[in-house]
Formats: sequence, C-alpha cells, structure tokens
Amino acid sequence: MGNHRAHRGPRRDLSAQPVAGRRKVDQKPARHPFLRALPSAPILVGVAALAISAGGAVNAADADLVGQVTSQTGAMAAAGSTGLANVAPIGHRDAVVSRDSRRDALADAANEELVAQAEAQAEQQHAALKQFAQAAEKHAAKIKENQWMLPLDSYRITATFGMSSYLWSSVHTGLDFSAPTGTTIRSVANGVVTEVGYDGSYGNKTVVTLEDGTELWYCHQTSFMVSVGDAVRGGEAIGTVGSTGNVTGPHLHLEVRPGAGDPVDPFTALLEHGVTP
Repeated sequence: MGNHRAHRGPRRDLSAQPVAGRRKVDQKPARHPFLRALPSAPILVGVAALAISAGGAVNAADADLVGQVTSQTGAMAAAGSTGLANVAPIGHRDAVVSRDSRRDALADAANEELVAQAEAQAEQQHAALKQFAQAAEKHAAKIKENQWMLPLDSYRITATFGMSSYLWSSVHTGLDFSAPTGTTIRSVANGVVTEVGYDGSYGNKTVVTLEDGTELWYCHQTSFMVSVGDAVRGGEAIGTVGSTGNVTGPHLHLEVRPGAGDPVDPFTALLEHGVTP
C-alpha cells in the first residue's frame, strides 16, 4: 500500500467556539462622552506631582487643591451623568442670589419711602395743629379782650326792658341800675366814644360804638369822663351816676342798639356775652 494521507476537511477555528464550562466575559461599559474628555484620576495625580516637583515645596492650600481635584474626579466618574445633572451651574446660583438681593433692596427702599411719607404727614399734621392752636389762642385772647362786663360795681335793678308805665312815653327801652349819685360808670366793652352831651329825657348821655357797630348808651349821668373820639376799653371809667333828664332818682339807664338801630334787651345782650346782671 502506498502512503496515502487521509483527506482532511477544512480546519475549524476553535477559538471562535465556546469552550465548555466558560462564560462570556462582559465588556466594560462605555464612558460618558464628557468623562472621556477628562483625564483619568492617575493622570491628574501625576500632573499634580510634576507641578510640585517643578515648583519646589507646596503649601497646604495646594495640597488641598490636589486632593479636591482627585476626589472630585473620582466622584464624577462614579456618579456618571446623573451626578453631573445634579450639580447647579455657578452662574445660576449667582443669579438667584442677585435676584434675592435686588428683591431685598426694593423692599428696603419701599419701607424707607413709607416711613418718609409717614414722617411728612406727621409734620404736616403737627404744623396744622400748631396753626389751629395759635388761631384758637388768638381768638380766645380776642374774646377775653372784648369780653363784656357790668357797668357798675354795686347796683340794684329797678326797671327792665319792655316795661310799660306813665314814666315813659311808650315802653322802657333799657335796663336801669340804681346806685348813689357819683358812682363810677365803666364801659361795658371796648369801643370808641361817638357822642357826649345832653339829650332831653335821657339827660347827660355818653354813646360808645363797638367794633361791630353796636351802640351802648349810658344815660342820666352827673358828669362825663371821656370825649368824642376817645378809644375806651371794657372796665374803663367813662362818667358818674346821676339823675339828669326824666328820672325819679339817681340811676344808670343802659341801652344796647345793634348796628345803631332799634334797642334790644340789655339783660339778654349781657347774658349772651357771658355777663349776668
């Protein structure tokens, strides 16, 4: 027999076939694109070491910086894309702080404006109250200055306004204060003397005209103490009690004539001005 080689088929690549008892090894997960762009932690450590050797001694802050870089890089690699998504951009934090600062500044400005407005209103009210108080004091002083008073210190009322008797041609037009002859007669209110002289049944008469035009007649006097044109004040002596004219005894006949017109009841006029006869 000749030497015949046995015919062999094509060779099979045994490496491509699964080997019994072995499991297929999983491939490593692909790195995140952003992480692939970053150097690995060992490389960063090496770079830091080179910087230290080139610059000589490094201070504690530089060492901390190297540790922070390596630790943060490792943490980023471990966290993956999820960790990156949770990190707030620095610019965003600055914007939040800026908005809060502006909001606080606006609130402070609004509060300051309200305080300023309240202070201005308080000052206006204080000024108005001060003016009102001054006006009230001035008015009170004027009232006090023009306050009426009784014409005699001591007297007795013997006839009132509106009485009817044979002593008068019609009715009594004034108020009679009986007092001894020579008793001082005082001006009832502030005014100017507009008449002094004898007037028939009224006897010796003095007329004082007040600021509002009211005339006060003082009749049956014995003597005069003022002249026409004199300015007199309430309480100032203007004459003395007498019995001149149509009388039955010494007394002062007082008449009140608003606007130099018809007479009104002197008793009521005195009451209206705070004086009780």
